[in-house]
Formats: sequence, C-alpha cells, structure tokens
Amino acid sequence: MGLVETAIEHVSVKSVLILGPALLLAHLAWWLVLRPAWQEIKLARMTGARPPRIPSKLPFSIDFIYRSVKASMNYQNLPMWKSLFVQANSSTVENRIAGRRVVMTCDPENIKAILATQFGDYGKGEPFHREWKAFLGDSIFTTDGDLWHGSRQLIRPQFIKDRVSDLHVFEKHMQTLFRAIANGGALNGEGQHVDLEAGNGKPVDISDLFFRFTLDSATDFLLGKDVKSLSNPRQEFAEAFAEVQRVQSIISRAGPLNVFVPRGSFRRGMKIINAFINQYIEQTLRLDPNDLASKSDAGYTFLHALAGFTRDRQVLRDQLIAVLLAGRDTTACTLSWTIYELARHPEALKKLREEILRVVGPTRAPTYEDLKGMKYLQNVMNETLRLYPVVPFNVRLALKDTTLPRGGGPDGSLPVKVLKDTPIAYSTLVMQRREDLYPPVSANFAPVDVFSPDRWSVWQPKPWQYIPFNGGPRICIGQQFALTEMAYVLTRLFQKYERLDNYMGEIDGGNPCLRAEIVLQPGDGVKVGFWEAKKA
Repeated sequence: MGLVETAIEHVSVKSVLILGPALLLAHLAWWLVLRPAWQEIKLARMTGARPPRIPSKLPFSIDFIYRSVKASMNYQNLPMWKSLFVQANSSTVENRIAGRRVVMTCDPENIKAILATQFGDYGKGEPFHREWKAFLGDSIFTTDGDLWHGSRQLIRPQFIKDRVSDLHVFEKHMQTLFRAIANGGALNGEGQHVDLEAGNGKPVDISDLFFRFTLDSATDFLLGKDVKSLSNPRQEFAEAFAEVQRVQSIISRAGPLNVFVPRGSFRRGMKIINAFINQYIEQTLRLDPNDLASKSDAGYTFLHALAGFTRDRQVLRDQLIAVLLAGRDTTACTLSWTIYELARHPEALKKLREEILRVVGPTRAPTYEDLKGMKYLQNVMNETLRLYPVVPFNVRLALKDTTLPRGGGPDGSLPVKVLKDTPIAYSTLVMQRREDLYPPVSANFAPVDVFSPDRWSVWQPKPWQYIPFNGGPRICIGQQFALTEMAYVLTRLFQKYERLDNYMGEIDGGNPCLRAEIVLQPGDGVKVGFWEAKKA
C-alpha cells in the first residue's frame, strides 16, 4: 500500500505541476483574448454604434492603466479624464482594459439614462457589492433590486423635514469647533483652556476640523453619543474609519488585482469600528418597543428609529456605517471647499456675511426657515458643489444588454451599444465643468472654472447638468440633512468671524489639489486664519 500511495502522490504532484500553468494560461487566454473576441462578435450584431476608442500603444491598454494609476496617485484625475474626451472630440469614449470593455462618459443624457430613465438596466452590480461588503455590508450603497429598495425604505423616514430641521444636534459641536479654531487644531481634552480672542489669524487646517466636526455630529445624530474627535488629537475610532476608507479606495480601484492589496490595517480598523457600533446596537436592542418609542420621543437617535423597524443586528450595523460614511464626508468635503474658495474671494465672503447679519444678526442661532431663506448662502453652497461635487467619479454596471442614448457613430448622435456586465464610468466633476454646457463668458458670467456664487442669480443649470447628489431613484436621501448642516455651520462661523487669511497660496499656488478617492477633498488641507468680528 505504501508504494501505491507514494506512486499516486507522485502522479498527483506531477499533474498539478503540469496542469496548474496550463489552467492559468487557459484562464488568461479566455479573459484576455477569447472573451473579448466573443464580445466583439456579439457587439457587431447589436443595433447602435460605438463611441471613439481611447488609443493605446501597448497590448491590453497597459499604457492607459499606467497613466490612470499615475494620475490617481498624483491627484490628477480631472485633467486626465478631460484630456481623454478632448482628444476623442467626444463626451463618451471606450477602451479595453486587460480585455474588458469599459465605457467612460461625461454626457448629461447618458448619465440621466444610467441613473433614471434606464435605471433598471444599470446598477452597482455584484463585483461592487463583493468588494465593499466587508465595509458597508448589504447597505443602501452596495446593493441593487429588492435589497436596495428595502434599505431605502428603512432609512427614508429618518430624513423627513421634522428630523432634518432639528438643529440642536449641531449647536453644541459648533461651540467645540470655535474653541478648536482658536486653539489652531483639535483640543487636547474637553477641559483644555483656550483663549478665544488669542486665536485671531492663527493658522489652522479647517478641513481637518470639519472632518472631526462632522464625525462628532454624525455619531451624535446616529447613536446619541459622539466620539469627541474635536477634543482629542488622536481618536481611535476616527483613525480606524479613515484608514478603512483609504484601503477600501485602493481595493475598489485595483479591480481584479485587489486580491493583492494588503488588508491588515483594514481588518484592524473594521474590528475597532464594529466593536464601537455594536455596543450601541446591543444597548438599543435591550430596550423593549415601548421604551424605544418613549426614548425616541425624548431624545431622538437614528439608531432608535431604525430599531423600531428591525431588530436584525447586521442590518442595523450595515445601515449605520453607510449613513455615517455619507453623513460625515459629504458635509466635511463641501464645507472645506467652501472655506477654501471664500478665503480666495473676500468679496464673496463679505456679501455672505452681510446677508447672515441681516437675517439672523450676530448671535442668534438660525432656524431652518432662516437657512432656507438666505439666497446668497444657497448660491455659495450651490457654486461649491458645482465646482467640487462630493463623488466626482462613479461607476455603474450594465445589468443586461442595453444602450446609452448617444455618443456612438462619427458625429456622436447614435446610441452606444452596451453589453451586460460592461462598467460605465461617469464623472459629474468633468460634466459640471464643461464649458459648452454654460452661457458665454461675460461681465455678468464668470468662466466655468472660477468660483462665482453670483452666477446663480442670473442662471440655472438645465436638468441633469448639475447633480451633486446624484439623481433618479438613487438620489441621496440625506441631501437636505447635509445642506442644512452646511448652511448652519457657515452661518454660525460668519456670525462670529468677519474675514479669513488665506495661507493656501503658499502651498498650492492657487491650483487646488483635488484628492479624489471615495470623495473629493482638498489634498493639501485648507489652511486659513479666522478673524473674529470686533464687538460694538
């Protein structure tokens, strides 16, 4: 028996050594050669046309892959994407990357089709769900179909007007933010003494403080207890959340090569995040339905409301982390870019402050109605979101053989053929900066790349040419919550401060670093000095 077993083992090892490379070569041949050839045959039989193809000099578009990775690492995604469309003289292009056809577009009609009119044809897709599951689970951001619909129906009631207009959750964190600004950065403990008047003009990275502020207010709103990151330079949960996002961004960009992305820090970060979230879930689930109802009346939290609809721990965990991600980053990024631009445009800041003082005065906390009624404040936020949409690049997967409305053929007027499982990458950042979608530059209308809140007094974008919160059935549920929080913060800031010192010119020379990972944030931070208004 020993000889037979040895012989079998020898044959098995030999078979693996022979068949292993053969199977690998067969797999590569299918993905890189045979599958693309089969797809080309199928595409040729479909009605419609093809958009211009991005030229590549090396096999499998290796040079394009290198160019894309380099642009991403150097935060040059915007100029790279723009160059692709300019060179092709088209707002929709295609390429084959390692054998896989990818379509890229900045055409509002195509984006409208992906997000709304052909909503059933496009979705997140299973690859996206698989890549993001460890972080966001089966939440609203990772699913399609019934799972997505169930998540949306669960979350939607938590963002009705009565909830959104409850502003007290922001005010207590504003007071901590004022102290952190005067301190020049996060406080070293809640009890740290800060001379508020000594902070005038002190350089501070306000972007870092905004990310801390929105994390504190988001955890307060969601869980009823904030993580106090404004009061702690090093906060375990905040650092874990940032690291998980960083690694997740790399995983999502690596595509089929994401198996090679190191995940040690990701797993450690998820362990901290889950432990933190789960303790509040367990506390909430110990309450009986009557206690839960009364607690929601006395001190509303997002978790209490969700637990009134489901007791499933995994569902609660997934939705909480998804909303935390959106609630923190959307507001922090937009506030950061707003201060960045106001520091460069003191005339806009002067007009904004005049409106704030006229409507609410120097000390009174604004109401929801105050915020919605301040037109120039709304213009400032709209202009910031026009130049810096929170999610600048996005992707959908074709869920079946379908088309895009236009971009095919010599003049781009024909529908584009799209096979099932084709990724469609689209960019609101590129679309919202397309000069051909705007009126000509004049004395009353600034160039497209210039921050100009005044343009909104004489111009309104056409439908689907301005979608900072996406559109269609997947439009951001928390849009009004985010806009209200941003408006509240800006109002409170410029009731107190009358001008800004801009230190960014020394850092970026007036060319902002667009760090586009999951969200679009200032790559160099936003270093400014706040000057408090003199008391009468």
